[in-house]
Amino acid sequence: MTAAETADLRPGHRISRVIKGGWQLAGDHGPVEREAAIADMEAFLDAGITTFDCADIYTGVEEMIGNFIADVRRRRGAEVADRVIVHTKLVPDLSRLADIRPDEVEAIIDRSLKRLQIERLHLVQFFWWDLGIGNAVSALEVLKRCQEKGKIANLGTTNWNEAQMSLFTDAGFDVVSAQVQYSVLDRRPAGAFSDWARGHDVQLLCYGTLAGGFLTENWLGKADPGFAFENRSLIKYRLIIDEFGSWDLFQTLLSTLKAVGDRHGVSLSSVATRWVLDQPQVAAGIVGARYARHLPKTMEVFGFQLDAADRAAIGAVLAQAGGPQGPVYGLEGDRTSRHGRIMKYNLNTKPDDQVLAAAAHG
Repeated sequence: MTAAETADLRPGHRISRVIKGGWQLAGDHGPVEREAAIADMEAFLDAGITTFDCADIYTGVEEMIGNFIADVRRRRGAEVADRVIVHTKLVPDLSRLADIRPDEVEAIIDRSLKRLQIERLHLVQFFWWDLGIGNAVSALEVLKRCQEKGKIANLGTTNWNEAQMSLFTDAGFDVVSAQVQYSVLDRRPAGAFSDWARGHDVQLLCYGTLAGGFLTENWLGKADPGFAFENRSLIKYRLIIDEFGSWDLFQTLLSTLKAVGDRHGVSLSSVATRWVLDQPQVAAGIVGARYARHLPKTMEVFGFQLDAADRAAIGAVLAQAGGPQGPVYGLEGDRTSRHGRIMKYNLNTKPDDQVLAAAAHG
């Protein structure tokens, strides 16, 4: 199997350039074989996919990764368990932005540490639903103090454009990464945002790389399904396809990716992932492969390179796309829009009293 590529966010913080995503292991994304998903994480680690993405608001996912790490530590020792790099997020509820206390912010960090069963979080990616409510800079100062205490190694952000992130970099925070939606369907991070990130030593961690599974052979040649999905992830990315262009143009894109993949002997999803990894300032793509049976296809991306003809063929389709337009997360950040209305804004339940008390007196 081809070796996984790596990238360094900061000295001592090396990640695999494909990150195993955790969002689809949470609720609202279809059935999950929980025990199989936990057991199969080890196969990804052994293949070189060392980095796992989760969040405090992904129901049950931090616990799943924590159980995996604890099991590997017990059976194979700390040296193997310590190869796992965990990127989580801190996302206070929209309803709490105005009055969340510093001890509650730190309690969320302590809760993540407890769930993940590790002593330090490798990366905490900060998000604040509305920067016009409360004091996000003060909340990030809490996280910086958690760094000083050894609870967090590095800080990143998610779903912010350069103007929003500048509030924090201008205040002197060392922000190592920005997690943003980036795919061959959604190129909003390209250009100005990527240029800003390069100038501020911020690397991009890209989710939505396969658009919730739309950028796979499963949808090639299929009729337009409309928007009637029980899976919220599919609704989210079907809206992105609508911004991109017609369903026919989307099918042209899939056919083009398939043709490129056929030339290299790989899947169209591997071509879509490789395209993202080749973009300026991109450190990694996040791929929601749930089980070990998806591992061979996941690893394909490291075994080939796109050539000039490949890029030209893909670019010719992208030149016909209408969007998405605007800044990263601009469509989703409008809570009244069709993108914003499907979001859930209050998933970070209050930390339990025991953890909160420990944080307040620690």
